[in-house]
Amino acid sequence: QGQGSVNFPVKYKAIVFRPFKGEVVDAIVREVNKVGIFCEVGPLTCFISRHSIPADMVFNPDMECYQNQDEGIVVQKEDEIRLKIIGTRVDANDIFAVGSLMDDFLGLIS
Repeated sequence: QGQGSVNFPVKYKAIVFRPFKGEVVDAIVREVNKVGIFCEVGPLTCFISRHSIPADMVFNPDMECYQNQDEGIVVQKEDEIRLKIIGTRVDANDIFAVGSLMDDFLGLIS
């Protein structure tokens, strides 16, 4: 009373997460197998094909990980990695992306 404030009901749509091709993001590894790595970037599920993983990293079926023999780098479930998004697909209720580790400063975050 006597304050001069006004309330307006407002409806809006907001994009709170929209990945772009070429964007570099940090992700959590959820699954590792011989075809590649599945990881999550918030609500985004991302797949990294073995063809988009550096050639010096090979799949170790015993440990279910990709490892580099020279430097001792191991990428396994629950690790945090940095990747580049190379493609996206948006369905009605889901977002999916394809990523790559084939660039400078990408891979395991130590």
